[in-house]
Amino acid sequence: MIAGYCWPQSGSAGDTVDLMVSATGGSCRVEVLRIGASEQLAGTWEVTVGEQPVPGDCATEGCGWDPSLSIDIDPAWQPGFYLVRLTAGDGEVAEAFFVVRAAEPSETLLVLSTSTWAAYNDWGGPSFYTGGHESSQHRPLPRGFLDKPDPHRYRVARFGQLPRPEVDEYFDNYSYWSAAAGWANWERLFVAWAERNGVSLDYATSLDLHSRPDLLDGRRLYISIGHDEYWTEAMRDHVENWIEAGGAAAFFSGNTAFWQVRFGDDDRVIGYKLDFHLDPVMGTDAEHTVSTMWSDPLTGRPESEMTGVSFTRGGYAHCRRAPKGSGGYTIWRPDHWAFDGLRLIAGDVLGGEPVVVGYECDGCELELVDGLPVARSTGGTPASFEVLGTAPAHLWETAEAPPGMPDSYIGELNWVTERLGGGDTPENRERFAHGAAVMGWFKRGLGEVFTTGCTDWAYGLEHDDVATVTRNVIGRHIDLAAHQSGSPQ
Repeated sequence: MIAGYCWPQSGSAGDTVDLMVSATGGSCRVEVLRIGASEQLAGTWEVTVGEQPVPGDCATEGCGWDPSLSIDIDPAWQPGFYLVRLTAGDGEVAEAFFVVRAAEPSETLLVLSTSTWAAYNDWGGPSFYTGGHESSQHRPLPRGFLDKPDPHRYRVARFGQLPRPEVDEYFDNYSYWSAAAGWANWERLFVAWAERNGVSLDYATSLDLHSRPDLLDGRRLYISIGHDEYWTEAMRDHVENWIEAGGAAAFFSGNTAFWQVRFGDDDRVIGYKLDFHLDPVMGTDAEHTVSTMWSDPLTGRPESEMTGVSFTRGGYAHCRRAPKGSGGYTIWRPDHWAFDGLRLIAGDVLGGEPVVVGYECDGCELELVDGLPVARSTGGTPASFEVLGTAPAHLWETAEAPPGMPDSYIGELNWVTERLGGGDTPENRERFAHGAAVMGWFKRGLGEVFTTGCTDWAYGLEHDDVATVTRNVIGRHIDLAAHQSGSPQ
């Protein structure tokens, strides 16, 4: 057995990151690689290691392991995601990570969805999906979260097309939850594309966004990628206040900010979700921070106020018991600046071949005006929100749970109708069952927001139509030509 984790999860030049390792065999090879358009080796070490005990409460209290190596962040290291590859003497491999932040803020900030990784982490104990309410970040991540083979093939939107023995073999080697969370699914694909296309990025974690009120100072563009599901009050405050003051946010993500969480002692992530009545803040002056969905009346702050869209009006697409659609967006307003350079007419499909609409999608309440869908100003969706594209989606009922879900699973459709519809009745389920992934744009204060309304946008970046929209969104705020250097970082 070999496993490891780093703390802190981010730092800048001159900071030190501790690596905690538990392994059999006496020795371990440590490789630190910056992952971008290519893998760049930053350093290697041979360290002496031994087995460290796994506490029974490590899911909430952390492992408490002693450091095996202290890594000083070299000033020459570029900002980015650094994969720590651990190889035991018997050849077994594990991964850990840390993020290097820029010493001075650059124009574009990518915040990795580390609070979501923690929510899905079931290493050594339950995740939020298997009965847990707190998740320590002082423990390893399951295999597949940080590194995995062929993410284009092994993703939720494609598993249904693979032979069952191949799927079983994959999950024999990688965590069941590695399809739903982690760097290896979405952010890695985006970062590789960005560096090949001259997009210079700074990096941060969810905890950085939460704890550093000045993190967005001096920035022009905030970027969210993939599955960015769990947000704290401070994370939202910092992003929304910055947008109001003139910042631009690009949510190339879905299921975004669906659940409110808190950071507790030792930076553990706290999320009671459907068990919100057990949350200690209930009945106190801090009840608005209760760790249920952001759209819940208890919070009074739907995520659509920030993103324009919500999972409560979207759901699942291109996966089990969900509509496949075309795999892409039907475009309704082809003259919008996001589609500059594309020869589209209303009704054309964008992103269908790589299947960008999956697997979790955000939408809004829609109505037809002169044959085109427009957003209703309900559920927090801003009046200025422009619907650019749509695709069908569906919230699961409890009976539609996919294999591997615990017996305690309650379908989001049942939950949404109970909390927002006035009761979990067949009539209310019909109101919310048929959702949509909605791509859109709106102004907020002095700033603006673009959203794809889906987790899987990054899987289309090697296709011209998806890449063009992405360049248009980024290029609206950043001079891409100024960043072209002829070679990736």
